[in-house]
Formats: sequence, C-alpha cells, structure tokens
Amino acid sequence: MAGGKLTPRQKMINLMYLVFIAMLALNMSKEVLSAFGLMNEKFESANVASIENNKTLFATIDQKGTENPSQFGSAKIISSKISSISKSFYDYIETLKKDAKEGIEVDEETGKLPYEAMDKGGFIDEQWFKGDAYSPKGTEIVAAMNKYVSDIKSACASDPILLKKLAPMIKELETKFNTKDIKDSEGTTKKYLNYHFEGFPAIASLAKLTAWQNDVKKSEFDIYNTMLGKVTMDLSSMKNYTALVVLDKSAYFQGETVTGKVVLGRYDDSTKPTSFQGPGSIKNGQAVISMTAGAIGEQTINGKFTFLEDGKTIPLPFEGKYVVIPRPNSANISADKMNVVYRGLPNPLTVSFAGIGDDKVRASGAGVSSAGGKGKYNLVPGSGAEVTVTATGTMTDGKSVSDSKVFRIKNVPPPTGYVAGELSGKGPKTRLQVAQVTAKLPDFLYDLTYQVTGFTLKVGGQAAVVVNGDRVNAQCVAALAKSGRGDIISIFDIKTKIVGTGAGIIPGKCSPVSWEIQ
Repeated sequence: MAGGKLTPRQKMINLMYLVFIAMLALNMSKEVLSAFGLMNEKFESANVASIENNKTLFATIDQKGTENPSQFGSAKIISSKISSISKSFYDYIETLKKDAKEGIEVDEETGKLPYEAMDKGGFIDEQWFKGDAYSPKGTEIVAAMNKYVSDIKSACASDPILLKKLAPMIKELETKFNTKDIKDSEGTTKKYLNYHFEGFPAIASLAKLTAWQNDVKKSEFDIYNTMLGKVTMDLSSMKNYTALVVLDKSAYFQGETVTGKVVLGRYDDSTKPTSFQGPGSIKNGQAVISMTAGAIGEQTINGKFTFLEDGKTIPLPFEGKYVVIPRPNSANISADKMNVVYRGLPNPLTVSFAGIGDDKVRASGAGVSSAGGKGKYNLVPGSGAEVTVTATGTMTDGKSVSDSKVFRIKNVPPPTGYVAGELSGKGPKTRLQVAQVTAKLPDFLYDLTYQVTGFTLKVGGQAAVVVNGDRVNAQCVAALAKSGRGDIISIFDIKTKIVGTGAGIIPGKCSPVSWEIQ
C-alpha cells in the first residue's frame, strides 16, 4: 500500500483501511481486558470459598488438638503456624493489588472495576522497577515471596514424616513462587517481576496477584488435608487403639451378676483379635463378660487382646474397674438449684436411689410433679415454712425402699429498681425523660421477668408525681424542666408484677433508684 505513486483516492482508501485495522485491534484489546477482569472475579470468588473451607479445616484441627493433644497436638501447632504464615502473605498480596488499582474508581452502577479502562500499568512500572533492576518495592516483593516459601517449609520441618508427605506440595509451591530470572520467547533473560508485570495492563497484573492469593489458599488447604490424613492413618494402626471395659452399670449389689463387654475404640466385625485373655469370650470382635460380683468395694477386670499386624504380634492389655456396693437403704434427694426451695416457683429436683434405675424410683410430696425426664421433678411449694419430699424405689428383687427429706421454703426476694438500665444513674434530664424504669432480681437462681406498672417521681422542692406505667409522663417532664445540674431525682414506690414463670407470685417491695442531673 505504501509503494509507488498513489492517486489521492487510493491514498484515502489506504488510510481508511489502516483506521479500520486499528479499530479492530482496539475492540480485541477491550475483549482481552474484559476477559482478564472476569478471570479476576472468578479468582476472587474462589478465594472467598477457600478462606471459609480453610477456616473449617483449621478449626477442626485446632479443636482436635485441644481435646486430644497426644494425637493431634503436633498437627495443631503446625497448622497454627501455616495459618499465620498464609494469612500474612495473603494480606501482603492484597496490599500489592492496590498498586494495580491505583487511580481506578469502581463503577457506581455495576460495582465493578472498569476493566476496559485498565489497559495501562504505569503505576506498577514506576513503583516496582528502576531501569532494568528492581526498585526497593520490587526487592521487597521478591523477598516476601521467598520468605513465604521458606517459612512454610520451616513450619512443616518439625514433623519429618509430614514433610515427606508434603514434598510434592512444597515442590509445587516452590515452582509457583520461583523468583529466579526467566527467559522470554525471544531468548532474553528477564527478572521475575519484569517478566510477569512490567508493561502489562493493570487488569492483567490484578488478575495475576489474585491468582497468587488463590495459590496461597490452595496450598494451605492441601497442607491441612494432608495433616488430617496423616493423623487418621496413624490412628488406624492397631498400636494406637485402647481396649475399653464397658459395663452395663458401674455399681452392683453384692452377689449380683456383673454384665458388660470389652470393646475396642474402633469396633466392627473386621476388628478381630487373634487371641483374648480375660473373664469372658470373644463374640463378633468384642469380649463378652459374665461373672459374679465379688466383695463390697472396688474390683478390677483385666486381660489382653492380641492382634497380628504386618506379620507382627501386637498385644493390647486392658483394665477396668467397677464398684460393688451394699443394697440401698437411703435415697439421694437434692434440689438442683440450692438447699432451699422458693415459694410459688417450679423448683427442679433430681430424685434417685443408688443402684436402682430411675424408672423404678418415684417421688411424692405436696407440690411435687413429674418434669418429664427420668428422675426429674418440679416442686412448687405453697404455704408453710417447710415441705417434705419422699422417694420410693423398687429394687431388682421386687423389694421397696423409701426415704424422705425436708426442705426449707423461702419467699422470692424483692426486686431492684433501675432507670435507663442503671441502679443510680446520672446524665442530662432529656435522657431521663425518655428512660424506662425497670426492675430486676440480680444474682438470683431463676430468670424472672418483672414488668413495672407504676412508680413515683420526686424532684426536690416540688410535689411528687405518681406515674402509671414504666416511663415518665407529661407531669414528670414539667417537673424535670425546673430541675438543674446537680439535682437528685428520686424514683420510688416502684410497682411491679412478674410475667411468665412465677406469674402468680406477688413481688416484694422494689428498691428505689435515683438520677443525678448533669
């Protein structure tokens, strides 16, 4: 198009053709920029999900490490380090993403960045590079990447077996964050950051940084999963199992047959020992015990399982204890809340006989009723100063035993008055004008709800105002208008009633409350 002599018409055609090509290139560029933006969105979404997944895994390891430090203690320590290292580097990358978004405003209508306008990367070029070398910021970024990989390896190094299992993941991490120089397609050696970021559109750099964050979260997830898998494999070894004695009950009458079984922590049909020594026989992977209880006091059951694993014999000794007690002649009756019961309230009781099942025990007395659960009752005392509760139990041989206990009856204490949630408040009169007068019973064993139905408000030098309800009325506001800084406002004769539990109880006299005008 540029050779030879051209007519003015041909020159115009050639110019239009060049403009057309430029327009096509511009449109393609916009599509590519939008594609980078969509890629960044997908990475951002994936990162949010990864953060939540990692939190769940970390919480699982942390809880197991707290509950069982002998088995999960090492995993808890390492995961805590990994979590801290990952979060620190993830947050650091987040600060780098601000460089990619420098000078770019979010579209108010879509809530997104204007991807097609992020076709320049000048800010990163200026901040991260200095000639053909790194600026101090660029040097800092490379150092942070190297430190992240080094810290991850160091955190896992305390457990050689885990480090061996994590070798492929560590290698992948070293590859993804390898900061060595790179040769481009033309054979020119470039520094790591120059190769990946210098001269790139801001949206491309942003997507790359978000991808880094995704790599960080994926590595964290893989390490947590590997640690859980390693501990699970360790626990699956028969060397880590404990044989447990599980008796049908922990205490027996003298001469009664003791029944129960000895089971393993992982009990199923495939868990069968090669031999068993103990007071019973093996049935379906468990030792079924049957013997006569001995003398009164603590007795011991012991023995040994033998398993074959990897051609080696692994012994698993077990030991359990049970207590032989004499036949009962007294019941245990106690108030769940305290040693006394409160008039008009459903005081919960637990009634039982040692050695007798709860379904064979009954309680009776004035105001006693079943609370629904075995051995659970409610006692609602009425008049008088004391109430007697009697328990009757039926033993396995059909004989009955009974016992009684006397409880003292006390009235519910009077409530305490509050204004604006305070016992003795202070503040401007305007606050008092909208404050609510309430009543509570602090440090009481029951959660009682009080409703204030009236009170009297007194401003110094003025007549007292009687109020219906729990807030000041117009007369109170008028009286308060004449008060000044330092005046003490008294609220007394607070009328209350109990709603909900204890609604039939007449409350005692509520304590007064004061308010200092400021």
